[in-house]
Amino acid sequence: MNLFYIIAGLVVLIFGGDWLLKASVNISMRLKISRIVIGMTVVSFATSAPELIVSIKSALDGFPDLALGNVIGSNIANIAFVLGITVCFGSIAVGKSFYTTDWPVMMLASLLLYAFIGFDYVITRVEGIILVSLLILFLVYLLRSKNNQLENLDDLDLDDEIIPLNKTLIFLVLGGVGLWGGSELLIKGAVGLAEQIGISERIIGVTIVSMGTSVPELAASIIAVIKKEKAISLGNLIGSNIFNILAVLGITSIITPIKVGDLQIVTNDIYWMLGISFSIFPLCFIPTKLKFGLKEGLLLLTTYSLFIYFTVFK
Repeated sequence: MNLFYIIAGLVVLIFGGDWLLKASVNISMRLKISRIVIGMTVVSFATSAPELIVSIKSALDGFPDLALGNVIGSNIANIAFVLGITVCFGSIAVGKSFYTTDWPVMMLASLLLYAFIGFDYVITRVEGIILVSLLILFLVYLLRSKNNQLENLDDLDLDDEIIPLNKTLIFLVLGGVGLWGGSELLIKGAVGLAEQIGISERIIGVTIVSMGTSVPELAASIIAVIKKEKAISLGNLIGSNIFNILAVLGITSIITPIKVGDLQIVTNDIYWMLGISFSIFPLCFIPTKLKFGLKEGLLLLTTYSLFIYFTVFK
């Protein structure tokens, strides 16, 4: 029954996030906000909404390891799992913004997270404010950068057709209800499964929950590569990782401080996240310069398999 709750929760979360995305984009287009602003703010927030809702609900319900595990596991899955599978279907070219902006900011956010939880095992409200403030500064920088605007404008795949207002409101309500209801089911199933088979919420968070919340990115990435579109790129996945740390953990810790329960998050999981995040920099130059292909994909998938094995069985 717990497994059913997890699967049902993930399905409802995916649909809820998709409905919220449609509603958010249409509201923004009705307000005549530029497509690039929609892509870097509204779309980013909507696609990370499942992680945000799950993390807030987990922390408020007294399961901080599920909140932290969800974010850290999602960041690992986005790079090693989603990017790994995606580039096995087709190569992805690396743009200039990868090594000038996206990757450095992702590493800065990752190291900042390590500093916050590595010393006192808690993300305080003050630290949450710092994370959210950095996110705002990052978004302002992106919006003012002409190069990033041009790159991201080509990457966007937003529908030009504006949905009628009544349908938009329905999508907005369904999205909000879906996200909340899905998080309730997912957390209930995850905690129940952990208790049933005798493993920690942290392991459930960094494996099942994080992989589930990465399913939308995986599906969109594979479809984009098959169709030879630029809708999803390495920059989009890195941007998701940045948003997970700065926004999801930032907002969650402002609402309620996040305390580390299982020290394996600090002694194991965070190092996997830092290592995998760092590894994609040399991988984009070796063996093929500024391109990710089959070899890099297989290496990333192997790394993710090792992470799952050592996390669950060791």
